[in-house]
This record gives sequence, structure tokens and C-alpha cells, in this order.
Amino acid sequence: MTQLLIKMHPADNVAVVVTAGGLPAGTQVADGLSLVENIPQGHKVALETIAQGNAVIRYNVVIGRAKQTIVAGAWVNENLLEMPPALGLENLPIATRIAAAVEPLSGYTFQGYRNADGSVGTRNILAISQTVQCVAGVVEFAVKRIREELLPKYPNVDGVVGLAHSYGCGVAIDAPNAPIPIRTLRNIALNPNFGGEVMIVSLGCEKMQPARLMPPDTIPATLVDGPQVVCLQDEQHIGFMSMIESIMQQAETHLIRLNKRQRETCPASELVVGMQCGGSDAFSGITANPALGFAADLLVRAGATVMFSENTEVRDGIDQLTSRAANADVAQAIIHEMQWYDDYLAAGMVDRSANTTPGNKKGGLSNIVEKAMGSIVKSGSSPIVGVVAPGERLRDKKIPHGLVYNSTPASDFICGTLQLAAGMNLHIFTTGRGTPYGLAECPVIKVATRTDLARRWHDLMDVNAGQIADGEKTIEQLGWEVFQLMLDVASGKKTWAEQWKLHNALVLFNPAPVT
Repeated sequence: MTQLLIKMHPADNVAVVVTAGGLPAGTQVADGLSLVENIPQGHKVALETIAQGNAVIRYNVVIGRAKQTIVAGAWVNENLLEMPPALGLENLPIATRIAAAVEPLSGYTFQGYRNADGSVGTRNILAISQTVQCVAGVVEFAVKRIREELLPKYPNVDGVVGLAHSYGCGVAIDAPNAPIPIRTLRNIALNPNFGGEVMIVSLGCEKMQPARLMPPDTIPATLVDGPQVVCLQDEQHIGFMSMIESIMQQAETHLIRLNKRQRETCPASELVVGMQCGGSDAFSGITANPALGFAADLLVRAGATVMFSENTEVRDGIDQLTSRAANADVAQAIIHEMQWYDDYLAAGMVDRSANTTPGNKKGGLSNIVEKAMGSIVKSGSSPIVGVVAPGERLRDKKIPHGLVYNSTPASDFICGTLQLAAGMNLHIFTTGRGTPYGLAECPVIKVATRTDLARRWHDLMDVNAGQIADGEKTIEQLGWEVFQLMLDVASGKKTWAEQWKLHNALVLFNPAPVT
């Protein structure tokens, strides 16, 4: 018999409609229970009558309380739920969960680019950093010419990207929170996929001077020549084409070095995988994110680093995170980041409930509590070995390989930007509603939560996790497939986003004032 509902835990009093197109009133779904109204796919049905004020439970977690009595077989949606308050950040379980012993995974490799600092890239890209938005148009013009005129001469280079952003001037550059966007840009320039080559284009009069972007004490010892800077306001530039020629001339010196690099066999432990979800629906926590969680555990067993993020999408599971911390210091670091973000939201007179989108709700997620439970599962079950604050770099923190919490906003673009700064060399992104998201700086594997989305967006989604809900594959089977796909993509296999060259802009997290 075709599965009509999915119940996540025996204690749940709601289940999710699986059938594409939803189910009509009168459908008998389980144990004599019939629907009393039409219920869309991904939305919840009450498995029993829930009295007004009583808990609505999914994932064995209270996701809300009934605003009115909800009869068995009725549609349970956001309009019927009172969202519970956020958990306090005091008296949380601290490193109380002892992970089960697992055997390391050995022998798994990929073909990557080794860097002088010991990191490994999955792509070989020339990145052109920028000190200020003012130069973005000039760099874009130069990048187009570099692609057309220079790249064909250097076949081992995968591409060239201008790291455009909206920062650099008109900002409170010395404000307490200004280090966040500045270190983000600095650390993106040092991403493993850029081969240790740092090239900067500056205007000349901006607040974020090259020395502010890359101070002497932050320049890696492996960058023997220091960062190379082209300043557009230098007197040597007579006319626009003079600027372009300077950028192209400097770019070619980097292309020559990058072109000498070759892929070589690297252990899976050199992967730094950023996990993220966007355009989430109720299936995110049923199919795609559990499969990613299984794959995350495999990566950790192979010695790799896995980052999960999105503050508002884990805030309601803070007790799950602190209990999984490898030690008390890691747990306290998680709490610190959550408190900082609570205060940041409060300053803007909102809270975590501002996260959920119309698309999330249309996809069956009633509120941020329910969304958070489905988001956290992509982190798997490994201990959390470290925490990275916004814009920080893993290598600077000396965090051991394993599962890491990278504290970021949930915004897809900002989260991806901060994961790049942390040192991500491979990105995997789940979606239920669908998004063409991609990054020029890093390959992005896209995972559809539903078969219908994978069918309609067949040339945008790399993986169909809907096979789990369809009963065609288990979470474990798809998790292994995702793990192997990550090794293949790290070795050079192109994702759909790469084939179509779908690249979202970098978006900085700047909590400091704009002047």
C-alpha cells in the first residue's frame, strides 16, 4: 500500500501528508482515521483530537499549542498553533551526550589541489578581492576580458571570479562590530579554492584600505610576495583602459602560477564541507536533511570537517547542541554565539520567529520551532568539536577536524559567504520549495527534498532525496550516495549550478552602522 503519512516519532500526535498534490477530505489514512478536510502535501494532520491549549508534537518536540480544539483528521497549520517561547540559555545540558564509538572510515580519497599552507582546494580559481564596492564595475569588466583573452592560455585554471561586495566605505569602519565584515572578506581571499594567490583591487580613497583588509600580521607566511594590489586612483592610470590593463597584467602573473597546479590524490579528511538548507519545507526534516546528517557522520568518520550553521534554525534545539558538545568550552561557545544573536535580533525588535518565510509555511512548516527540528538533523550525530564566529577562519581557530558549528545568520547568501570565509571547499544545499542558488567560489551540490521538485527541476537538482519518502531508498542508502557524490564533485565533477554558471552574489553580514 502506498504510504500516505509520515510520523517522525511514536510520541507525535501529528503526521505529514506524503502524497503529491495532497489528500482530499474523506481519505482513510491510518487505523480508521479519515481526513475531515483537504490537506496539502507536506502539511500536518492531527492523529488524535488535540484540546485547546494542549501540545502539538512533532519530532517528539512541542512545536506549539492548539489555539482551539483540533479534531482528529484535521489540518494542523500555523493559524492553529501558539508558538512556544524560546528555551532559556541557562541550565542547559553541557557535554552530557556521549557519542557511540564508531569505526573510522579509511581509504576514501578525492582529487584535489594541495596548497602551500596545507589546505586543499576542490577547484583552482583566480579570485580578485576588492576593498570597496566602487571598483566592482571595473573588476567585472576586467574579469570578462580575463575569461575571454587569458583563461584559454591556462587550461588548468577553472575560472576567475571578482569578489564583489557592498562594503568598504560609507560605513563605521571602527565600530565594535566592524571586524565581522572585514575579517570575512580577508578570510574569503584565503579560501583553499584560490590556491594561495591573493590579488586586490583598490580605489584609493576608501575607508577599508588594503592594509586594513590584509594587515601585515594576518598575511600567511606562504604568501611570500604579500598581497598584490592594483589601485585605480594611482597617477599611472591614464584612462579606463589603463586600469583594465593593469588588472589583467597582474592577473596573468597569478594565472601562470595557478596553471602549474595539478590535481592529486588527497584523503577525504581534507574536505571542509558547508551544509545549508534554503527554501525549506516539511520534507526537509524527513528526507534531505536526515540523509545529509548520515553523510555528515560518514565525513566525520573519514576525518573531514563538516560545518552546519544558521543561528535561528538551531536556536530552538540549543539543548541538543550543548549536550552534543565535545566539552564544556565548546558548549559555552555555542551559548555565547546564541546569546549574541538573541541580542542582535532584539536590537532590531524581532526574534527568531522572523525567520520563517511564506514558502516555508506553504511547504508545511508552521513555525520556526518545527523548522529548527528539521534543520538540525543535517548535522548528524557526531560530537560538536568547535565553534566559529561570523567571519572567522577554521585554520586560525585551530579547531580539530570533525563537526563544527559556524555561527551565521540563516540567510542563504550570508550563510554561504561566511562558510566560504571559514574555509569551506565544498557546499551542499537542501531545498524543498526550490532555489537555483549557487556560488562561483565553491561547487554547490543541490538536494531536492521531494520527487516532484526533482522532476520539475531535473536540470537544477543534483540529488533527489524524495526517493526516501517514496520508499525507494533508505536514509542510509541515500546518505552513502551523497557521500560518494561529494568526493566526485571535489574531484572535479561539475554540479548543475556550475554547468549553468548560476552564481549568487557574496552578501556580507555587517551588524555595524552605515554612516
